[in-house]
Amino acid sequence: MFPAFRDRSCWIFDMDGTLTVGIHDFDAIRRELGLPANEPILEALAQLSAAEAVPLRRRLADIETELAHRSQAQPGIHPLLSKLRSQGKRLGVLTRNGKQMAHTTLAACGLNDFFAPENVLSRDCCAHKPSPDGILKLLDRWQAAPTEAVMVGDYKFDLMAGRNAGTATAYFDSTGEFPWREYADVWVRDLGALVDWVGE
Repeated sequence: MFPAFRDRSCWIFDMDGTLTVGIHDFDAIRRELGLPANEPILEALAQLSAAEAVPLRRRLADIETELAHRSQAQPGIHPLLSKLRSQGKRLGVLTRNGKQMAHTTLAACGLNDFFAPENVLSRDCCAHKPSPDGILKLLDRWQAAPTEAVMVGDYKFDLMAGRNAGTATAYFDSTGEFPWREYADVWVRDLGALVDWVGE
């Protein structure tokens, strides 16, 4: 049905809410950190002085670590990753989480075997989404062009990063509401749909 997706050899996934069931209550985290409501956490922290930001970043890391250990794989993600791996696709993760939290999360979900450690990029090693930096780093490592890649995510920053990098974008939203579909080439409420689209 979507030959352009079937032919793409590089698949990059957001982590929280895409590879995993979303359990982050970002409003609660903002309240815990004393940050303004409705402002992205990393962007809010970047506006603070170092003296203000350092203890809040430590607290954020503690919160993320606790959530990482409770993570569960998103329904349908194992068949999708298994299909892509069987086809020889390159697989990567791009998350706004920290590096250690990313690896802890993947291990807790039983997904770490799908991704080589060097292909899991976090805010610790590249500019965070919606910057395309992480996507472009992965593609450079893989010696691939943006036209060979798909960015899969559940939030506007994931999709904007893909658009900014020049990749195709696949939008996952289990609610079926899709408020950011203008940034997506396709949108699905069930990851099983992507299994069908990548072919045999």
